[in-house]
Amino acid sequence: MTPFKFEKIQINHSTIHICSFNYFLPKRYLKYLSKEETIRFNQFKSENRQREFVASRILKHRIFGFQYIEYAENGAPYIESHGFISISHCKGAVGLACNKKHQVGLDLEIERPNIQKLGAKFLSEKERVKFDIKNDKVLTKIWSAKECLYKLAGRKKIIFKTELLIDMNQDSEWIGTIINQDHVLSVKIDTFELNEVIITLNKEDVEKNSRYI
Repeated sequence: MTPFKFEKIQINHSTIHICSFNYFLPKRYLKYLSKEETIRFNQFKSENRQREFVASRILKHRIFGFQYIEYAENGAPYIESHGFISISHCKGAVGLACNKKHQVGLDLEIERPNIQKLGAKFLSEKERVKFDIKNDKVLTKIWSAKECLYKLAGRKKIIFKTELLIDMNQDSEWIGTIINQDHVLSVKIDTFELNEVIITLNKEDVEKNSRYI
């Protein structure tokens, strides 16, 4: 019996592929890795991290075969002729989102029991008022939404509390804002649950509502 279960979700022009898995020995599945990926696999000391890496490559192989992941100038990953991709993982699951038209930022999370202790590090004052931050699930979703924005931001040094912001519009849609030095990016975000996994993805192109300051 295979330890892997595959599911597919469509959000606008983006497709999310999910691979849920039980315990397995990662070294038994190295045939799904390229030579470069095998080298990277051997650098991981933790078997859990090896398992997540192998599961993500099995998922990539299932969709694209042995095609290489390449990176645009802003750091966004893509696969030649298939468009932009984003990979995320959490306990027992990995996800791969792809979009032929624009960059995607996928994040997978399991509700965190210690999320309240982390809230002070990433919540803005407005988010504290706007959302029910005493609810662990809501707080985990905000964290997940900011991870999504981080992948879309295209830069490493970024402050989650003041430069990645989450809000809701009149229709209760989540809106993410990325504050850069000379411009602001805004994007609609979809966050939902599947088999107790919180999944977050941008619903549109992050460049669509950009403005200079």
